[in-house]
This record gives sequence, structure tokens and C-alpha cells, in this order.
Amino acid sequence: MGDDSEWMKLPIDQKCEHKIWKARLNGYEEALKLFQKIEDEKSPEWGKYLGLIKKFVTDSNAVAQLKGLEAALAFIENAHVAGKTTGEVVSGVVSKVFNQPKARAKELGTDICLTYIEIEKAELVQDELIKGLDNKNPKIVVACVETLRKALCEFGSKIITLKPVVKVLPKLFESREKAVRDEAKLLAVEIYRWIRDALRTPLQNINSVQLKELEEEWVKLPPAAPKQTRFLRSQQDLKAKFEQQQAAGGDEADAAPVDPYELLEAVEILSKLPKDFYEKIEAKKWQERKEVLEAVEALTKNPKLESGDYGDLARALKKVIGKDANVMLVAMAAKCLAGLATGLRKKFGTYAGHVVPTILEKFKEKKPQVVQALQEAIDAVFLTTTLQNISEDVLAVMDNKNPSIKQQASLFLARSFRHCTPSTLPKSVLKPFCAAFLKQVNDSAPEVRDAAFEALGTAMKVVGEKAVNPFLADVDKLKLDKIKECADKVELVGKKGGGGGGGGGGEKKAKPAAKAPPAVEAPAKPSAPPKKAAPAAGPPKKGKPASAPSAKSKKASDTKETVETELSPEVCEEKAAAVLPASCMQLLDSGNWKERLASMEEFQRAVEQMDKSEMPCQALVKMLAKKPGWKETNFQVMQMKLHIVGLIAQKGSFSKTSALVVLDGLVDKIGDVKCGSNAKEALTAIGEACSLPWTAEQVVSMAFTQKNPKNQAETLNWLANAMKEFGFAGINVKAFINNVKTALGATNPAVRTSAITLLGVMYLYMGAPLRMFFEDEKPALLSQIDAEFEKMQGQSPPAPIRGTKKAGAEEEGDAAAEEEEVDGGAGDIMDLLPRTDISDKITSDMVSKISDKNWKIRKEGLDEVAAVISEAKFIQANIGELPMALKGRLNDSNKLLVQQALNILQQIATAMGPSLKQHVKNLGIPVITVLGDSKSNVRAAALSTLNAWVEQTGMKEWLEGEDLSEELKKENPFLRQEILGWLAEKLPTLRTVPADLMLCVPHLYGCLEDRSGDVRKKAQDALPTFMMHLGYEKMSKATSKLKPASKDQVVGMLEKARAVMPAKPEAPAKAAASKPPASSTPAAKPASGLCTFPLTTANMTTTSWLVYWTRGVVGKKPPVKAGAKDEEDKSGPIFILVPNGKEQRIKEEKALKILKWNFITPRDEYVEQLKTQMSTCLPKWLQDELFHFDFQRHVKAIGAMIEHMEAECEAVIGCLDLILKWFTLRFFDTNTSVLMKALEFLKLLFTMLSRKNYQLNDYEASSFIPYLILKVGESKDVVRKDVRAILTMLCKVYAASKVFPFLMEGTKSKNSKQRCECLEELGCLIENFGMNVCQPTPAKALKEIALHIGDRDTTVRNAALNTVVAAYNACGDQVFKLIGNVRPSNLNHKNAAEVTSSSIFNSQARAQNAHLEQSAPSIPKEFQLDLEVFENNHTCASDIPDLVQHKLDEVLEPVMIPERKMRSVSPHFDDIHNSSASTINFVISQVASGDINTSIQALAQIDEVLRQADKAEAMSGHIDQFLIATFMQLRLIYNTHMADDRLDKKDIFKLYSCIIGNMLSLFSMESLAREASMGVLKDLMHGLITLMLDTRVEDIEDGQQLIRSVNLLVVRVLEKSDQTNILSALLVLLQDSLISTAGSPMFSELVMKCLWRMIRFLPQTINSINLDRILLDVHNFMKVFPKEKLKQLKSDVPHRTLKTLLHTLCRLTGAKILDHMSMIENRNESELEAHLRRVVKHSANLSGLKSDKSTEKGALRSVCPDDKVIKAKVSDILSEIFKKIGSKENTKEGLTELYEYKQKYSDADLEPFLRNNSQFFQSYVDRGLRMIESEREGKGRIQTSTGEFNPSAHSNGEDLNAAAYYERLKILRQRRGLENSTEDRPPLSSLRPSVASSTDMLHSKLSQLKESREHFQQEQSHSHSPTRSSSPASNLDDLKKRLERIKSNRQ
Repeated sequence: MGDDSEWMKLPIDQKCEHKIWKARLNGYEEALKLFQKIEDEKSPEWGKYLGLIKKFVTDSNAVAQLKGLEAALAFIENAHVAGKTTGEVVSGVVSKVFNQPKARAKELGTDICLTYIEIEKAELVQDELIKGLDNKNPKIVVACVETLRKALCEFGSKIITLKPVVKVLPKLFESREKAVRDEAKLLAVEIYRWIRDALRTPLQNINSVQLKELEEEWVKLPPAAPKQTRFLRSQQDLKAKFEQQQAAGGDEADAAPVDPYELLEAVEILSKLPKDFYEKIEAKKWQERKEVLEAVEALTKNPKLESGDYGDLARALKKVIGKDANVMLVAMAAKCLAGLATGLRKKFGTYAGHVVPTILEKFKEKKPQVVQALQEAIDAVFLTTTLQNISEDVLAVMDNKNPSIKQQASLFLARSFRHCTPSTLPKSVLKPFCAAFLKQVNDSAPEVRDAAFEALGTAMKVVGEKAVNPFLADVDKLKLDKIKECADKVELVGKKGGGGGGGGGGEKKAKPAAKAPPAVEAPAKPSAPPKKAAPAAGPPKKGKPASAPSAKSKKASDTKETVETELSPEVCEEKAAAVLPASCMQLLDSGNWKERLASMEEFQRAVEQMDKSEMPCQALVKMLAKKPGWKETNFQVMQMKLHIVGLIAQKGSFSKTSALVVLDGLVDKIGDVKCGSNAKEALTAIGEACSLPWTAEQVVSMAFTQKNPKNQAETLNWLANAMKEFGFAGINVKAFINNVKTALGATNPAVRTSAITLLGVMYLYMGAPLRMFFEDEKPALLSQIDAEFEKMQGQSPPAPIRGTKKAGAEEEGDAAAEEEEVDGGAGDIMDLLPRTDISDKITSDMVSKISDKNWKIRKEGLDEVAAVISEAKFIQANIGELPMALKGRLNDSNKLLVQQALNILQQIATAMGPSLKQHVKNLGIPVITVLGDSKSNVRAAALSTLNAWVEQTGMKEWLEGEDLSEELKKENPFLRQEILGWLAEKLPTLRTVPADLMLCVPHLYGCLEDRSGDVRKKAQDALPTFMMHLGYEKMSKATSKLKPASKDQVVGMLEKARAVMPAKPEAPAKAAASKPPASSTPAAKPASGLCTFPLTTANMTTTSWLVYWTRGVVGKKPPVKAGAKDEEDKSGPIFILVPNGKEQRIKEEKALKILKWNFITPRDEYVEQLKTQMSTCLPKWLQDELFHFDFQRHVKAIGAMIEHMEAECEAVIGCLDLILKWFTLRFFDTNTSVLMKALEFLKLLFTMLSRKNYQLNDYEASSFIPYLILKVGESKDVVRKDVRAILTMLCKVYAASKVFPFLMEGTKSKNSKQRCECLEELGCLIENFGMNVCQPTPAKALKEIALHIGDRDTTVRNAALNTVVAAYNACGDQVFKLIGNVRPSNLNHKNAAEVTSSSIFNSQARAQNAHLEQSAPSIPKEFQLDLEVFENNHTCASDIPDLVQHKLDEVLEPVMIPERKMRSVSPHFDDIHNSSASTINFVISQVASGDINTSIQALAQIDEVLRQADKAEAMSGHIDQFLIATFMQLRLIYNTHMADDRLDKKDIFKLYSCIIGNMLSLFSMESLAREASMGVLKDLMHGLITLMLDTRVEDIEDGQQLIRSVNLLVVRVLEKSDQTNILSALLVLLQDSLISTAGSPMFSELVMKCLWRMIRFLPQTINSINLDRILLDVHNFMKVFPKEKLKQLKSDVPHRTLKTLLHTLCRLTGAKILDHMSMIENRNESELEAHLRRVVKHSANLSGLKSDKSTEKGALRSVCPDDKVIKAKVSDILSEIFKKIGSKENTKEGLTELYEYKQKYSDADLEPFLRNNSQFFQSYVDRGLRMIESEREGKGRIQTSTGEFNPSAHSNGEDLNAAAYYERLKILRQRRGLENSTEDRPPLSSLRPSVASSTDMLHSKLSQLKESREHFQQEQSHSHSPTRSSSPASNLDDLKKRLERIKSNRQ
């Protein structure tokens, strides 16, 4: 008993695992009670038992096992997690329960299995049970079969997958155990209940006795369809529905019959073909051929064949059918084909197009057995393809001479139609067939006629009388009755019950229905009958054609009209007399014109008063045509007549018969000067009454049968106008084309012009395809047509204003209209093109060449094919043996040939047009296979070919069948990612897709877990596009076959995809039908509130799950009805104050009732929680906007919040925590516009909070600040700037000491920008709030900050140093104690060294500055050289290079200086002038150093200055000098460093990075950038463009990144420089690049790209540009490159660039541009002036400003003479000066004169004089002028400056001498080229002592800082004392001593 008490104390789960069976039994009993008690299915308690349930059912003790089974059953019924245990538990049940002798155990085991099925685990249960069937223990097998039977009986065949079960049935029937066989029999009977005859085929091979027994059992079964009696958990709504139905006594609709084909196993037969099949099939003896055919026939009898390449076999069989003389073999081959088609089904579709023509041709055979075999073959083939694909082939034999062929073709169509539905037999397909049948109805052979009647009858039965009648307009009643009689006899396949074959047919019927090309068909259908019924009441004669949207429905609409029979003259007179006054009738043909006029007036009055119903239109128009009729000589009478015709057409029921009476007369008068307009109005009225397409066709053909050119021209003009008014719907282009061609060839220019105008209008509607009709015209004419088309480019056709009203009232409503609308107008036009049959040109020789072993011969064959196609231009669908040959080349080992084959296929697509559809399966799908090629260029070619095909065929054909899914199945990552990318792009644009798309889904799921990341991403992108067509439910169901782990992952992705699923594109609005291409969009917009922009990949964002957010996924919600209700909703307050709401939320979060707002990326549950919380504080509409998927809605919502914030500030504060949380979610969006809007709101919010003195609480701060800090590391500057501003504001509403820890946390980020910004922000906090702000203690905080001094990233190191310096400024030496020893191991030594060399140097300067700013008037000390280091550091003496020896006597010579009239200069000034300017000069000189490190250091120092706005001004005046140094360095790298293999390319890359970084900083400051002169900019641009084109750069790692940076820099230079200078520089650069033949052509191309960019911004910059200078440059350019010479260049782009520049300038300035040519000498000879005058004149004509122009010309004349005089003088003076500069003696004098001249005439342009000289001379002059400028500036400053101190301070000239000496020294250095050599100064890094560790470094620097501060304070006190110790003179002595000291050290 003791033992018992031991285990009694244990918890239940431990008891269940106990060794003692009693303990386990007790555990199971208690577990059972517990399981029944737990109410929450998601309770954590269930989780404890997850691993134990298998033990429950497999317990070794039978008694315990029974109780365990009960407990397990309770667990499975109640626990949410039970599904996870399915596999192991069912497996345990099968192996350990089903073999138990106790019936109760088996019963419970079965219940467990069925319960698992109920909780959605049917697949797993079924798998385990089927595995159990292989168990050796027959008891287990019997129990498994029984369980399967029960499952099927209760759940039905939709949940239990029958295919695997049926597959094992025959094996069970063979079992030795009777019990197993009996149970198998019961299972077979149960399966038969569900799928009926579909089970017969799989069981046909079992024992005949068993089969007979089964048959007997099957017969006993009730005929009613079985019903599901037990339902899955997810089917509870279905269960309720069933119960309701049973209560109501109703019967559920029959389930779709199961297709036996699906239950069969596919058999592989290709490998089993006789080895010598292909030889023997060609054998001469028919017996040998028969032998192999018999073997194939036996193989093809297999009901289901495995897919493979059957191309060769199909070709061989086809050859037998077509060529074999032995009819018995023909029949056998036909049977083989039928077997292949039946066994392969859709997979045979590829070969259908090849065999159908041959079979049809072979119907000429009379022998019944052959004909029957051929019929079976063609019928089987039809089921594998679609009618559209084979329509061309069938139509081709419909007018064959052989009646048997015609008869069998019609009978075949009749049989095929039976498998069709109205959607798979659209009008576009039916129409050509009907036309062919109508010919056959009148055939001489009775059997042909009967077959045609049967086919027409079948078609009528399928699509309905209404749809066929339009095609039968001309059929007499007898024949019509015969057709109807046939229709009544027809029984359609789909309508029969589901017998064996019926099942297949049913499926056949269902599938095509889903694939119908007219996607709009189905929805349109129900609405059609009422629409058509309406007009029947009114007069049915008109309006139809206007609504018919294409030529194809034209005839249909004609026949709909009641055609008036022609009335005799007598009847007409009688009818007219009844409605017209007698006097009017008498005077109609009077000889006196006045009487005729009077008669017409009466006629008109009568017509105006007549009612429509009583107006006899035909009679009236015949009266008008009565003698003199249209030969009327008096124009007034004629005008009246024409007017009356128009009136009658408008008011009456005007028929075509009436129209034909008057049209001839109207056309005759259309060219008449006086009557033409009336004739046109009458024609328009008739067009409205009888449809424009018909009227136009009649009118044009009448006009061109006449010879009057005026009439022809005016007819075409009228038609062009009418098209605009009526729209293009229904116009029969083909009817006009020949007449238009005639018109184009007319001798009369007016006719040609009218024809071209008409073509322009037609182009608006038809687009590019129209040009194809005129390819053969003469080039001159073609260019005129092209010019007209170009005018129309980009215009959209106007909305039709006529013909629409009636169309709306009496809309056709037929589906054909919409179907053709879907195809678009282009398809129709393509149909009209004359096509060549090239099949005879594709010779067998050519085909064998393409398949040759030698690649060169293969290439030759492909070249020949390409030539044939390009010669034919437009080809028919029949291209002989070419498809198979080309298919072979798509997997050619030679990739060039693959690409060539792809190009040919692309060519075929364009040439063949829409009839390409039939080649999709045999040629299109292999193109998809090429997408798996490893070479990207081959894949790209395949993709463009694929898209070219899809453009012609539409997507339907590609998605049908299994081909696409087979491709996706291949585990080729390239293939998968390309296909998925392509589908993601195409699927969103489709409105419906074939059901076969579902076949791709399992492979799509496979791709979601592919090893390749690219494939996974593409699969994720494609997921929503699949879902938009297949629906979430279907796709979710498809996951059931996945492994559990995969399933969970995929289901998660599906959920996300569901959220971003795009809406299906809408059907184009009806109103738009009249003009397909352009107006469909505008018409669709008002239709609904949905987003109507096209769904293309172009607007997909980068993140997979955001793919469709930009697409207006609004579509998924029902369109909002914008009404007054909405407006009311939005008008109230948007922030609702909930008392104590925030406090409540804080409490809930503390109590962990809600999730704490803390995440790395926001998960769905956070978003849902926030949504729930916000629902009380915000109105519904705003909440919808805030949580919408479309970012534009977010922007709108933030806008609304900004508007209401001030007015509702109390409520805003009330829900502040929620608002801040919502904005943290926006920080995770990738859309910049939302982010910027969010930051704008936050800035306003914090401003408002600080105004209200509100302080954030910790709850609000902790859920917002960490996420804001994430954004401080954003790559975009604008974002970072805003975030920094918000952080600054934050300190006003939240204690800075509390913000500090958040920022410290931010410094741990992986993002270096974030680390850097956080450190800078910490520095600011310490500066502003002192050391107390550091948390938790200053020591800990500073230690952490100091660690960042060793960071990998320079900016982070600098920021860390700056923060330490800020601390030093705040607390002085105490910093050292606080930081303590930073372990060197924490710092990377290399980094430390780098820090030493640049950052500290600068941070010292910064710290010094910071201090100076606090203590005294600011003295910029940046870049001050530490000269002490030079002198005292003897260790580095050996490193100092040889100094160039100069005679310094010259420096010391006295300089003549004028007497000073002002007081002495401010001592501060000297310091500035001597230190800052000369330091900058020195550093700049180092930029051009040949030593890379020296240059990098110099650049780093300059960068430090440029980055600080307050110091950047120091660079002013040095910009040209700096840029010259920079491009010299660029040249040095390009010519020397890059060629030097010894140098590390990384160093060069670093140097490039520094240069570009500096430039970007410089050119982001407009004030500095504008200082750059033209010559310097030209050289700089030259250097940058050369760098971009340097192929060597691409080889460096990150080279592409560098080139992108250069690109950015070039753009910045173009934007920020002085616009005149840069434009001028580019023009000169272009001129130079075009002259130089050595340079790369890409160079001038890039220069021109820059120019185009400048031109684009001219409208904004024109006011800042000196036009005189630009025009001078253009003039010089045109002198070097006159127009003729420009045109001789290889490219015409330079010419176009120049023209565009001038045109733009003229457009912006008008005629004033001619006033800006003052700098050009000999203006009259200038080509430029002539050009400008032409342009100005042209634009003046256009704008009609003739008066202005004349005044301007006058003004010009008065200006010109003076200008010339001035110009002559100017050029003389400058020539003189330049002569002096050129001579050795007078150089200096010349330079001085030039400088003074420039001072006097600041806008004088020296460019023309400099350009003729060498580059060296130009830079010499430049340098000379700068030297004079700096000398004079020095003097000028000294003279004009006023002393601030004691006037008794030194008044001798010593200090002046010092300044002059400095200048002199500088000039000497420049002359000797010292600034460009490495020898002038040692590199800065080498002049500093090497640093042991970062701690020492910090100590030394901070102590230096301290000393310099003390030194400065002493200096301050001295400088204010009356006597000043350090004068410039002493400076000079000091300098000399230092030079001496350096020299002695060196020696």
C-alpha cells in the first residue's frame, strides 16, 4: 500500500507516465475527468499532455489502454492543439489498437481516427491508414479498411481523397485473407456510392468473379446521390445548411461527377516503344510498318499516359496518316493518335495543331473503317485543345473541292460544338464558321448540305438562336426551318447524366467555361435579355451600329434593322401626297426656280411639323430626288433640299433604303462651295440614323467611283470629322484602306492632304498598327504620314458626341461586343492586314539545316527563316514544319543560336498576330523553359519573347493545361523566379483565369520554401496575385497536403497575402466601348470609388508584403458611396476625450492585461491591440484611414490630424499615448512621403505640448522614444534632420536626464549613422544641461561613450570624441578620472591611429572654438598648424624631405609701400589673415599631393571645415584654388596611381571617396559653389566624366557605388554652380570633346546629357543666366562646327542638343534674345543670329505677335551699329593687353592692365582670347590675376581697416612688411610649384608622435586643449594692454628662426 500512496500524490501527467500500470490507469481516469472539465480549448493545461497522448493509446496494459483511449479521445475532441499529435497517435492506433481482441478498443481507435478527420487532419489519418494496409497482421488490415470505409461513408468523397484508396483496392482483392477481401468489397461498394462508374476502369483487371459480385452489389445501391453526414469543424455552417434543407425536405444539388481519369495511374510508354520503331515505320514493306503500329496501338490503349515529349511519335503517326498508301495502316495510325490524345488529354494539345490538318485532308478516303478511325482521332484530339486553336485549320478545308472533306469537317464541328458552352463558343469564333456553313448550305452535294445544317443547328442549340441569327440574315425561311429542326434534335454532351464518358465530357465542359477569353462574358449574360427587350417596343431600325464596338459585330447590327422594301414611284407619290400640301407637290418640278424654292419651303415646314411615326421617309426623299432632283441648278433650292434630307434623317425612322436614294446626290454636292456644308450636315444626320460605319463605307466608295477630286477631298474631310463625333466603333477599316491608298496616290494635292488628315484621325483610335497598311508607300509620302501620326502622338481620341444617345437607349448587350473589347482594337486591325502564306517557303531543306549537327549550318538555316519572315511582314498561321525545328533550337548548346531562335519567335509573334494562339502549346511553352537558362542575357531574351507572344495571344492559352505547372515543378531556381516574376506581373491585369491555374499552387508553395532567396521572394510577391483569382479558401485548402511545419509557415504567408490581395481589374465601362484605346480609363473612373489605375508591377513597392499597398487595394472593400452621410461623419471633432482613458491603459499594461509596447518589428497582434484601443478615441472613418493598407490614406489621415490638433489639444493629450504608438508603426513603413508627413505632425505636436507645459509620462516616452531613435539613423538627410529637431523639442516635454538612457541604448545599434547621431545628440545634451544629465552616473556613461572612440566608422569615432570634448568643456580635468583607463583591447589600433591623424586634430580645433566662442569675440582657429611639433620633434627629422633651396634675400628686400593714412590694423585681423588664409592655402596645396595619405589627410581637414556651416565661410575665396587642386589630383590618380600595380586599390578608392565626399559637401552650399569659375568648372566636369567612364574603377570592389556617387556629384554640380558658368563650361567641353577624335564617344554623350539636364531646368534658372555669355559660347561653337559639319558627325545628338538649347532660350525670352548678342563680333556673319531670327520669327507667327515683332526689329536696328563700335574697341584693347602678357618683358604690366580692365568691366568675357591659347597659358593668366588680386586685397584691407585699440600702438610699417612678406612667400612657393609637390611639407601624420593607446591620445589632446585655452587667455590680457608684445614683425623673425631650425635639424 505504501507504494500506492507514493504515486497517489503525483500530478496527473506524471501518473500517466508511471511504471506501475495501476498508477497509469488512475492517471488516465483523472486525465479524462480533467479533459472534460477544461472549457477553454486554448488553455495552457493541454500543452502538458501533447507528448503523452501517444502513450495513452499504446499502453502495454490492455485495461489501462482502454481508459487511455477514452482519455485520448476526450483530448482530441476538446484541445485546440490536438492536431499536432495526429501522425504519431494514428500510427499508434493502427499498430497497437487495431490488433487488440477487444471490440471496444477497436471501436475507440476508429473513433479517434474519425475525430482527427473532423479536426481537419484527414490527409494524415488517411496516409497512416493506407500504410496500415501493408501490415502483415490481417486484423490490422481489416480494421484499417473498415475505418477508411466509415470515414468515407460519414465525411464523403470531398474530404477523403479517393485516388490513393482506389489505387490499393485491386491489391486488397488479391489478399489471401477472406476477411480482408470481404472488407475490401464493402469499401468498393461504398466508393461506388460516391463516384459511380468512375470506379469501373481502375477495377477492370480484378478477378471476374469478384467483379461480378461487385456489379450485383452496385446494382442494389439507391440511385440518389449520397450525402455527407459528419462535418469538419470548419464546415459547421454547411452542416446547418444541410439540416435546414432536410427540415425543408429539399434535396441538395448533385456533386460534380468524379472523372475516372483522375483515379488512374499514369503509364510511361515512350521507353516501351519498339527500339526500331522510327526505322520500321519508314520501312518499304507494309507488314513491317503494321508490326510496329500494332505495338504502339497496344501501348496507347492505356487509359492514362505519363507526360513526356511525344512530338516525334506524333509526327511519325501523322506521316502515316498523310502519306501511307495502305488504308489499313492509316486507320491504325489514327487509332494510335486517338489513344495518345485520350491518354494525355490536355498535354496532347501541343501536337493538336500538327495533326488536325492532316486528318482533315485524309477524310477524302471513302472506306468507312478509315473514316471512322479518323473521326475518333480528330474527336479525341479536339478534347485536348480548344476550338480557337484549330479554327484556322478547319476553315482552310471548308471550301475544299472534295465534298467528303467538307462534309466530315462540318460533322466534326457539329460534334465539337456539343462540347462547347456559350462562353467557349464566342461570336468571334462562330462567325467565320457560320459564313463557311452558309456556303455549304447551298452546295451541290446533299451530304455536304446536311452536315452544314447539322453544324448550324448544333451551334444554335449551344449559343441560342439570338446569337446565331445575325449570321443567318440572308438564309431563306426553308433553310432556317431546317436549321431549327436540326437544333431541336441535338443533345449536348454536358446536359447528359454523369455516365462513364459523360463524366469526362462534363469536365470538358466545365473547364473551357472557365477559360473563355471574353472575361466579361459571364456577368454580362444575365443582363442581356432585358436590355434587348426594351427597344423592341420602339422603332427597331436604328442605333445598333453605334454601340457595336468593332467591325466584327457590324454585319450583325445591319441585319437587325428592319430593312425597308423599296417602294414604287406611284406608292411614294401617294404617301407623300398624304402628308405634304398639294401646292408643294405640284411645284416640286416647276421650271421656275422661285416656285421650286417656295415648294421647298413648304416641304420643310411640313417635315418640321410631322410626327415621327407618320413620316414616310422613303417617299419624302424620293420626292426630293424627282426631276430635277440632284441636278438642281439653283443653289438656294439645292441648299434647302439638302437641309430637308438632314431633317428627315433626324426626325423620321430613316432606313438604309431611304439613305441609298439620297447618298449619291449628297456625295455629288459635298464638294460644292455653296452647298457642301449642307450636304455634310445631311450625311452626318444619315450617319446617325443608319450608323456611321455603313454610311461611311457607302459614301467613300461613291466618292471614289466619281472623278471629281473636290468631292473626294471633302468626303474624306467629312469622314475624318465624323469619326471624331461618332467614335470609331464598328468602322470597317479594310473597306476604306484601298480608297485611302487611291487618295494618297491622287494627283490633286487637296485629296492627298485630306487622306493624310483622315489617317491622322484613324491613328488616334488604332495606334501604330495603322501604319502597317502603308509600309509599301513611297518614302516621301510615308514621311508625311509619319509626321501626321507624330502630331497625334500622345493625344487621346475625343469622347463621341453623336450616335451614343441611341446606343445607350438600345444597347446591343451582346457578349461578342465585350469580348472584342477585351481583345482591344488592335486585334481587329491585325485581322485586316493582308497576310502571306509562307508554308511553301519553309522547305524541308531549310528545316533540316536548322537541325544540322554543325552549328554554322544551323545558324544559316535560322538566318534563312528570319529572312523569309521579314520579307513576308505579315504571315498566316500555317508555318509548316518550322515550329518543331525552332523548338529544337531553344535548347541548343550554342547560346547564340538560342538567342537567335528567340528573336525569330519574337519576329513570328509580330508577323502572325492573334492567330499565334494555336502555336502557344508547341512553341510558346518551350520559350518558358528557356527562362531557366543560367545566362541572364538568354533569360532576358526569353522574357521579352514571351511578352511579345502574350501581347498577341493573351494569357488564357498559357495558363490552360498543365504545361505551366510542369515548368514550375522543375527545381531550377532561375526558371522558378522568372516564371513567378512574370506571373506576378501578368495575373493582376486579368479579369478571369482558367481553373488550371490551381495546378500551379502546390509548386508555388514549394517555391515559398525554396533554397534560393530570390525564388522565395518572387513566390511571396506572386502569392497575392494567385489569391486574387483563386480566392483565399481554395489556396488555404491546398495547404492541407503540405508537411505540418511547412503548412504553418505557408498559412502565415497566406494570411499576410490576403491582407494585400489586389482587387480584380474592372470590366471596361460600356460607355467607353466606342473608342477602345483611350477613353476606357476616364469612362471607368466615375463608375465607382475604386482605384482604377492599371495594375502593373511598375507600382509595386520593394517589400514583398507591401507589393500591392500602392495599388489602391481599396478595391477589396465595397465602393464607398460618397453621400451626405459621410460628410456629416467627417465634420465633427476627430479626437474624442475619454476621461481617465490613458490612466486605465497604463494600469492594464502594468498588470500585463495587454501587450507591452515593445518589439523589434510590429507584429499583427500589436496593430490589432492599438486598433481596439483607438476605437474609443477616434471616429470610425479616421480609424479606417489610419489602419488602411494604402499609404495615401495614411497621408490623408495625418493631414486631418494636423488640421484638428490645435483646436482639440485637450483630447489630443488625452489619447497622446495612442497617437505616439501609431506613429511608431509608421516608422517601420518604407514610404518616405508618409514618414515626412508623420515627422511634420510630430514637430507640431511637440511644439503644442511644450506650449501647454505638458510633460510626457514614462509610459508614453518608453513606447515612443526608442522607435524615434531608430529613425535617427535613416539614410535620408531630410529625415535625420527632422528627427534631430524632434529630439531637441523632446527635451522640453521630457526630462533630458531621462532621454539620455534612450540615446545611450541607441549607440548600441548596428547602424553606424544611428550610433553617430546618438553620440552627437548626447554631446549636445551634455553641452546644454551639464554633466548631471549623464545617466546612471557620469562615470559609467562616459566610459561607454569613450569605447566608441575605437569604432570602425570614422564618423562614429569623431562623434564620440566630440562628446568627450563636450564633457571636458563642462567639467575640465575631471573627465580623465571619470573615463578612467579605456582598455586598448577595446580599441582597434589601426582605428586609433586614424583617429589620431585626423579626428583629434579637428576636434581640438572644434573644442577650442567652442571655448573661444564662450569667452571672447570669435577668432576662428581651425586648421592652425602646430608648429612646435615641427621644431621640437627630432625623432621625425629623418622623414623630412629635402627642402628646395631658395634665396631668401629677395623676400627681405624692402618693398615700396605707399604712406599709410589710416590707423594701425586690428591685431585680431592679423591673426586671422596670417593663420586662417595661409593655412587653408597650405592644406589645399596638399590636396594635389602625389602621396595618397597626404592628400587624404588634407581632404579630411577641408571636409571638417566644409561640414560646419559656421566655418565653411573660411573657404570663400579659395574655391577655384581648391577645385584646381582636386582635379589635378583626379588627373594624377587617373594617369599615375591607377596604372601603378604596387599601390593598394583600396587606398585609391579611399582617396576617391574623400574627394567625392568633399565635393558633395562643397556643392551642397550654394554660396560657395557659385564661386567656381567657368574654366575651373570645365576642368572639373572633364575630370568627373572621365572618372565615370574609367572601366578600371568598376574592377575595384564597390566601384559601382563610387560611380553612383560621382553621378550624384555631377547632378549636384549642375544644380548648385553658377548657372552661366556651368552652362558655358559644358558648351566648351562639348566643343573640345567633338574636336578631339581620341576621346571616347561616350564622353561627349555624357556632356550632352548634362546639357539636356541644364536645358530642362532653364525655365527656373533663366533669370540667373548671363545670356550674352552663353550666346557667345554658342556662336563660337557654331564657328567651329557650322551646321553642315555638325550634320556630318556620326550622331545627330549634338545638333539636336544645340537646337534644343536655342529653342528653349527663345521660348523663354522671346524676341529679347536678339538683344543679348552684344559680345559677338561680326554679328551679321554669325550663323547663330540667322538661326535665332528664324526661331523667333516662327514662334512669333505661332503666337500672332506680329506688332510686337516689328517694334523689336526697330529697336534692334537702332542697337546694332553702336554695339559693333563698342565690340571693335573692346577687342582691340584686349588684344593689346594679351600681346603684352605674351611678351617676356611686359608680362607683369600686361597682367596688371588685364586685372584693372576686369575690375572696370566686371562682365567682360576673356574667354574668346584665352581659348586660342594653350591650357598652360590660360592657367598662367588665371594664377597671375589671382596673385594681383590677393596682393591688392592685402593692401586694401590694411588701408581701409580701422584700429580698435590705442592709437599709440605701432605706426611704423613693420607689420605691413610682414603681410607683404607672407604674400611674397606664397607667390614664390606657387612659382616653384611647391604646393603640388610632396616635398614642401612632411605628411601631417608623420609630424605627430605615434600614439600608444587611445587613453594617452585623449589625455594628450585634452591637455593641449587646456594649455591652448590658458595661452589664449593670457594673450587676451596682453592684447588689451597698451603695448603689444607680439607684432607682425616679430612674427616674421619668428618665422625665419623656425626655418633655420628646421634646416639645421634636417642637416
